Amino acid sequence: ELRVMESGGGSVQAGGSLRLSCTAQSPMVNFDGAGVAWYRQVPGDECELVSSFSTEGSVYYSDSVKGRFIISQDNGKNWVYLQMDNLKPEDSAVYYCAAHWGPSPTIGTVQLSGVSCASKHNYWGRGTLVTVSS
Repeated sequence: ELRVMESGGGSVQAGGSLRLSCTAQSPMVNFDGAGVAWYRQVPGDECELVSSFSTEGSVYYSDSVKGRFIISQDNGKNWVYLQMDNLKPEDSAVYYCAAHWGPSPTIGTVQLSGVSCASKHNYWGRGTLVTVSS
């Protein structure tokens, strides 16, 4: 069931910036009580957890994006953002917003471009494409 939706992808030159946005979809009202993550995948390759925050507020960044990306949300918890600065060609991928509400579910899988992606987040958006050219 589609309960999140992401947007904000596009094409940029290396060194540029993009901000991705994710919003909760009905029947969910907002991200209160949710753990939210941004994944990315080059189609056909393994997925990568880029950034996330837990229901307790702990924040994670992959080593490849530390210092360049920031995950955040608005005060009403209606939106989750991924600010991406100093983009590199290797950041090019389809970016997915994913979430779970309440206690973390057991680890499951989602099929992305025919590749199984392991995740504790059970609700996923359709993805938004980011292309960084050199």
